Amino acid sequence: MSTVPPGLFSIRTPFVNCHVLVDEARRAVVIDTGFIGSRRKLERLISRLGLPPASVQAIVLTDGHIDHAGNVAWLMEWTGAPVWAHPAEQAHIDGVYPYRGVARVCGILEAIGRGATGCRPVCIDEFLVDGATLPLWGGLRVVHLPGHTLGHCCLWSERLRLLFAGDLVAIWTWRTTYPPPIYNSAPELLPASLRSAAALKPWLVVPNHYNTFDPAWVAGEFARFAARKLREQTQRAADVL
Repeated sequence: MSTVPPGLFSIRTPFVNCHVLVDEARRAVVIDTGFIGSRRKLERLISRLGLPPASVQAIVLTDGHIDHAGNVAWLMEWTGAPVWAHPAEQAHIDGVYPYRGVARVCGILEAIGRGATGCRPVCIDEFLVDGATLPLWGGLRVVHLPGHTLGHCCLWSERLRLLFAGDLVAIWTWRTTYPPPIYNSAPELLPASLRSAAALKPWLVVPNHYNTFDPAWVAGEFARFAARKLREQTQRAADVL
């Protein structure tokens, strides 16, 4: 039995997964735009659903890395939809974020990706504000969970108890992890963000990196990972004392 709620569609590519939400009024929201391979799949999905491009009401970026924002300029032009993101993500979208430490590797990879694909920056139209409820898909609350990037945000559907987890974690069939260190701008903030997300007690979880599109199964994996990481944090704190 599928645990995917009606109106939730996944765009799968080897690099990242992005999502399209469609409500009962046939209004759509795109959460993250993907990178190589996502554009044609987005076009095909919107067409298969019988929706005109103008039905897309908003493009929401959980973070500004190229795998999330690589198609944002094209999608904005194709649909006319505004771009919603945390203000701290503008530097990532523009390709000018000052990466430090091991995360410099992320900056190098993104520069290569921009040069190879002609990725263009755009200005954020609407800022995501922690705690605000977006009038999209029955109401999506913004949950600011920094660590992967400083402006990384998740989206919470209270009616479904569904967390769009962005890149807070990556959940694979064989392993659940934080994103690799080279991609995290503020890794010291990840533990607190994980604790905040786990406190929501989601029944369904949809991150951007997974190979099994089963939100209930992913929620179980997420809960087990969070519990283990939080136990480790508690033990480390006790050892220090």
